[in-house]
Amino acid sequence: AREQGLTLPALRHIGQAGEALRLSSTVRDFFSASSDRHLYNHYGPAETHVVTAHTLPGDVTRWGATAPIGRPIWNTQVYVLDAGLAPVPPGVTGELYIGGAALARGYWDRPGLTAERFVANPFGAAGERMYRTGDLVRWNGAGELEYLGRADSQVKVRGFRIELGEVEAALAAQETVAQATVVVREDRPGDQRVVAYVVPAADQVVERREVRGRVAEALPEYMVPSAIVVMDALPLTPSGKVDRRALPAPAIDTASSGRGPRTPQEEILCGVFAEVLGVAQVGVHDSFFDLGGHSLLATRLISRVRSVLGVELSVRAVFEAPTVAALAQRLPSAGKARKALRAVGERPGVVPLSFAQRRLWFLHRLEGPSATYNMPMAIRLTGELDHDALRAALNDVTERHESLRTVFPEVDGMPQQKVLSVSAAGLGPSLVPTTEDELATKLAAAAAEGFDLANDLPLHVTLFVLSPTEHVLLLVLNHIAGDGWSLGPLSRDLGEAYAARVAGGVPGWTELLVQYVDYTLWQQELLGREDDPQSVISEQVDYWKTALEDVPEQLQLPVDRVRPAVTTYRGDLVDIRMSAELHGRVVALARECGVSVFMVLQAALVLLLRRLGAGSDIALGSPVAGRMDEALDDLVGFFVNTLVLRTDVSGDPSFGELLGRVRESDLAAYAHQDVPFEHLVEVLNPARSLSHHPLFQVMLALQNTPQGAFVLPGLESRVEPVGTGTSRFDLFFNLRERVSGSGVALGLEG
Repeated sequence: AREQGLTLPALRHIGQAGEALRLSSTVRDFFSASSDRHLYNHYGPAETHVVTAHTLPGDVTRWGATAPIGRPIWNTQVYVLDAGLAPVPPGVTGELYIGGAALARGYWDRPGLTAERFVANPFGAAGERMYRTGDLVRWNGAGELEYLGRADSQVKVRGFRIELGEVEAALAAQETVAQATVVVREDRPGDQRVVAYVVPAADQVVERREVRGRVAEALPEYMVPSAIVVMDALPLTPSGKVDRRALPAPAIDTASSGRGPRTPQEEILCGVFAEVLGVAQVGVHDSFFDLGGHSLLATRLISRVRSVLGVELSVRAVFEAPTVAALAQRLPSAGKARKALRAVGERPGVVPLSFAQRRLWFLHRLEGPSATYNMPMAIRLTGELDHDALRAALNDVTERHESLRTVFPEVDGMPQQKVLSVSAAGLGPSLVPTTEDELATKLAAAAAEGFDLANDLPLHVTLFVLSPTEHVLLLVLNHIAGDGWSLGPLSRDLGEAYAARVAGGVPGWTELLVQYVDYTLWQQELLGREDDPQSVISEQVDYWKTALEDVPEQLQLPVDRVRPAVTTYRGDLVDIRMSAELHGRVVALARECGVSVFMVLQAALVLLLRRLGAGSDIALGSPVAGRMDEALDDLVGFFVNTLVLRTDVSGDPSFGELLGRVRESDLAAYAHQDVPFEHLVEVLNPARSLSHHPLFQVMLALQNTPQGAFVLPGLESRVEPVGTGTSRFDLFFNLRERVSGSGVALGLEG
């Protein structure tokens, strides 16, 4: 009617259904022409009929930005439920479920889809079902439903939760736009973009930049479309709905997202950013953290910059200058790169332990063999397993990684690293026949078996045989020879070696640049002597003496039993799971405040501990990868260090203020992370007690380390749960982010 200039004065009642009602300027103008004209917003999927209805006021000025879909009609029930099928309160988003007399019985000849969508109704009589619509709604203050979009249109882009319907409504509110639809496209791997498609209103021209600017005034920056495509008409399916699969790829204007690199340094940094982040390309104004960066990747970025540009940057520099353009400006004032790690030409006759290994060796001598520092990994293998190939692959891996065939004997009262030959090591799996009923008990017993570090290889391998086609492979790595990161290259290399041996060949690995012994000697040279005030270790120890001055000896927490005089290390696991929505909100808050996801979690934990009575001076332990040179990325070994992160919670700060305090203390700690925790304990010499861990008793870790996929050809593999029944701390929050390949937050678990 608008296109043909018709006013249709006799048209009084218009019902709308099928697609979400957009109260665009065109619709408002049409209904403003007659006060007797009424618009009805109906909602009802094909699996029922009309379910809810809402009548908009005759006075268009009383319309809201969006139109509710109303209340349920007679003989129809609607439920707004969360993921656990529990009703949500008014104002909270949930998924809409429908019951009642009009509900269909299911889909013809599609039992799987029927079972997925037509589910048991816990609120009805026995045998009643309800339909899961996949639509997101909420109850408003007037007791009506507001339609928010599809559950599958609620997306996350670079960690931000976006409701595409909100973006479409903002576009449709523009005078020049008659229709709008919004999608998330990934036309290049890893490059997700919000793209809008609009149809101009009659006699109007859509100026893309102008429309984008107005939308930016109404929506957060992360919801603003990166491209707007103007079309004569939106493609439709035979049923009249928008055919999103037929929407064309936009011609992205690269100039609109920032200039290209102008100097060789900027060009190199663009390449390094892309390499570390695993994306196709990075612009000079793209933020490292907006593209999925975090503290661990910042450390890897620094290592890579050190290698290619020969300068030394800090983690703080990446946080404060997270774009290529900003970081390039810091290169002239950056210090000279530290000495790169290289293989030692001639090794000394006695190789000392690394700083990290010394404390584990001391505790081993003090307490005897135990499972406290065991790292078990159990893999269930289904299919025909070649035992000979597995044995050969294990020997291939121990040949590749010297740390797996290193023992720690004493020479004149001092421990040393002694690397055994592959033949002397002779690593092979112990075969243990078992049943499914016995498996859990036997797994736990094997995982808890202690190591004699002076004589035993630091890797125990047990193969539990349930049948000729069902096995569970248990790898138990002692912490003195590996860390969480090490499980990645260990899994990958074992899978590649097994595949080569099954095929009758040998693994075609590229030789590792260094071994753990090389790292140990390099670490000692890098840190220098503590009596040298210009040395790295001297400067960093001075920082820690100030940062941890008068730190509380023990964190006071409400407990249900008396602390034993001597730590038993007995403990167990409690699963923690956080939803994708909560994870996305954490990521969004981190981006907004210029902090990492870990810092948000740390601030939340500190606040919780304070409310539990821990006081206002709270020290947490946190592991850092310790792989400060890229030559260590593919090596199995014990590189992880532990930082003491101290937070001042006094003065009742807001959460934003607390995040600022956490950020400053953490960045300072990261800048002084080379001092091994074991050495720090010796220097600070806190009051020693066998009843608790020194300097901190609560550990927080966010595992962002690369995970190796354990893949053996011809076999189906999956992780089998196994624990050691121990805990090294009073509390250890060990979390991992689940993120899709395109960077969408999928949840936190641990």
